[in-house]
Amino acid sequence: MNKGKRIPLFQMAAAVFLLLFFFPFDLFAHTMSYDLSKLSKTGIGWIYLKLGFTHILPYGYDHVLFVLGIFFLNPHLKSVLWQATAFTVAHSITIGLAMYGLIKPPGSVIEAIIALSIVFVAVENIFTTELKWWRVVIVFCFGLVHGCGFASALTQLGLPQNDYLLSLVAFNIGVELGQVTVILVAYFAVGRWFAEKQWYHRRIVVPASLAIGMIALYWTIERTLSI
Repeated sequence: MNKGKRIPLFQMAAAVFLLLFFFPFDLFAHTMSYDLSKLSKTGIGWIYLKLGFTHILPYGYDHVLFVLGIFFLNPHLKSVLWQATAFTVAHSITIGLAMYGLIKPPGSVIEAIIALSIVFVAVENIFTTELKWWRVVIVFCFGLVHGCGFASALTQLGLPQNDYLLSLVAFNIGVELGQVTVILVAYFAVGRWFAEKQWYHRRIVVPASLAIGMIALYWTIERTLSI
């Protein structure tokens, strides 16, 4: 009976892996199709807020997997929001430093480390059944790296010289809204209903983290080889 219940879990992990492995995400790309010189400050802020949001949903599939990784281990909103806050503070720091030219991290290396951070979180989820205090520290450190990735995307989009700070803040807020959306969807789809079940870790955390880890491991290898 137990064996019969395990088969769907493996199939779920395999299905998610195959979907994200073969889906042509590269078809998606940020585009700037606005004449910013003709827009008000409010209009510019709204555009960059939307660009920040879409950098997470639907384009930021690696960032989405990281957020889901920190969610699954302990899906209670309070614990997830503590981790999300640490992640937010961290990537806000490096986005600002990178956009003002104070740091210039190599994009290819950053992308590989981002993928590796997802692998780390996924593996930890599989072998750990409870949230440790130092998880927040780890999430903060990885947030610094992800911030460099956000900055790289924002550099490609460009920032208007006359509204540099406004655009930077709006983009960052958009990123946060995207992350909160991922957390809330995951919470109402999974956390609210199954978090207290005795089988939650075995039937949900492990297969979900296995799928996330396999995808991220592939990205890590691919991105490392391309450095």
